[in-house]
Amino acid sequence: ALLGLYLGRERGRLDEEAGRELVCRLIQLPQLITRTLEIERQVKALARRFASAPNFLYLGRGVNFPVALEGALKLKEISYIHAEGYPAAEMKHGPIALIDENMPVLFVAPKDHVYGKVCSNMQEVRARQGRIIAVTSEGNGDLSALVEEQLRVPATVPLLSPVLTIIPLQLLAYHIAVLRGCDVDRPRNLAKSVTVE
Repeated sequence: ALLGLYLGRERGRLDEEAGRELVCRLIQLPQLITRTLEIERQVKALARRFASAPNFLYLGRGVNFPVALEGALKLKEISYIHAEGYPAAEMKHGPIALIDENMPVLFVAPKDHVYGKVCSNMQEVRARQGRIIAVTSEGNGDLSALVEEQLRVPATVPLLSPVLTIIPLQLLAYHIAVLRGCDVDRPRNLAKSVTVE
């Protein structure tokens, strides 16, 4: 992260004030991670509700799209549930056809410049009776009219939010896998290079 800050400053893409702000936020990150881990009980209860789901859809925009991909991959790897990560902006190009009252759809939706668009995507899923789970930031408006469950992480700058938003997704994959009786330490059919150095 510090190398990225340095390069941003050297290339003139990051002014001094923005650089200081990012350094301050980086320093806060360990405490924010600790606070994020406090939602584990809520995630475990959520896992009990969805452990028998045959499919999951994970959606995110911008820097949150890779978080959606990683969340889907982790669920697939350790619980053997079909899960797909997809850009929320492209939801209408395929995944929307799969959404019904049995499909859990997990949105990675912290407060950022695309939050309003992600909420619009949630409305589209809701109109098709999809079961929406939102990983969102503390301080965001109440989404209970749209979602079945809200997992709130501490607010931070958008660039660092993936560090926090991935945690509930990893916990969810872990707890679903355990509930399904899967060996999370030795997932089947994964090469040793993935699980052992």
